[in-house]
Amino acid sequence: MSDRPNPKEPGFSTLAVHAGATPDSTTGARATPIYQTVGYVFDDADQAASLYNLQTFGYVYSRLGNPTVSVLEERIAALEGGRGATATASGHAAQLVAFFALMQPGDEFVASKRLYGGSITQFALTFKKFDWRVHFVDPDRPENFREALTPRCKAIFVESLANPGGAVADLEPIAEIAKKAGVPLIVDNTLATPYLCRPFDWGADIVVHSMTKYLGGHGNSLGGAIVESGRFDWFASDKFPALSKPEPAYHGLTFAETFGDFALTMQTKAVGLRDLGPALSPFNAFLILMGTETLPLRMQKHAENARAVAEFLAGHPQVGWVSYAGLETSPYHQLARKYLPKGPGALFTFGLKGGFEAGVRVVESVEMISHLANIGDTRSLILHPASTTHRQLSEEERIAAGVGPEVVRISVGIEDADDVIADLDQALAAAARP
Repeated sequence: MSDRPNPKEPGFSTLAVHAGATPDSTTGARATPIYQTVGYVFDDADQAASLYNLQTFGYVYSRLGNPTVSVLEERIAALEGGRGATATASGHAAQLVAFFALMQPGDEFVASKRLYGGSITQFALTFKKFDWRVHFVDPDRPENFREALTPRCKAIFVESLANPGGAVADLEPIAEIAKKAGVPLIVDNTLATPYLCRPFDWGADIVVHSMTKYLGGHGNSLGGAIVESGRFDWFASDKFPALSKPEPAYHGLTFAETFGDFALTMQTKAVGLRDLGPALSPFNAFLILMGTETLPLRMQKHAENARAVAEFLAGHPQVGWVSYAGLETSPYHQLARKYLPKGPGALFTFGLKGGFEAGVRVVESVEMISHLANIGDTRSLILHPASTTHRQLSEEERIAAGVGPEVVRISVGIEDADDVIADLDQALAAAARP
């Protein structure tokens, strides 16, 4: 017997391999080809006009769409249970293009303060140049989002599983707050991936990804994605004119009227990619597609390994604390059981009793584990943020960001867990020597 909501629909692992892809109609190639082309030949002037007017689906220029990229977009949308997706050159590009569809100069949004540091910088500093303002709140109390909303707010933004500390967002009540306010809930699902958590099942309206991380999974390709649920009513208010009002660049076409439940997907392609330009390359799309085929296998192994490593570190005499929601001592353990029953990912932080110097020595002493700034690779990766990514901040600012002097971040890979543990054990021993 199947435990799927609809047993007639393909399972997750089947979608990870097949969604969006068919054998090439010309050659019969089973793997999706890399369509490494800029332009596409038109049948005639009328067909070209209908493509440019968005009256016909097809390809005109690879900044706007590409067949290899389209397969990846369909696959990510299927895995998330969404209506449509737009792929971008990076996760940061996905966030920019998504907000570009929602925001006007002077608009605001509310975001969790537990986010990837690059997102905090993008929201707090770079978005100001568009005259967009962010209000950061502590996500542990969902009511903080309601209290921070203003009449100019156009969205609520959270990470389902926060980078780097592994905090789990309570998506259901936050989604209800967004719904009552008439704004979309945007969830960055990068660390969880749809294998561990599907935010649309809990009321989210838009999901964004850095596909650079676990979706691609091999540390070889940058990419981002915007996925829409298809459930948000863009006509419910006048807050979203880019979707609910005529678009001058397309002869007065209204995206929400013409495209219905995939209006955001079409707008982010036809306007966002056209004007901001962060198109995903066909080659990177091909590599990420290959990564998605093994996503369920990898994420299961990532989660199993992470739990074993976290339990080892939690019992180590040189480790003061471990922030991993899979441990029963974590304040997020019950939320993880609700939203991430297969495991709360593979990225977490831990604190060394020896402080800053111990952190530096541990990351310099690992042998198999790689000391670098990426996450979500098949390989285990480690970083001491206070001496690298956050060294420009004051100690007070680092502590506020959750990366105090003693903090080490680890992205647990899919090697044998015993080998990851052995490498950490010898590195901790090396850090303890005079």
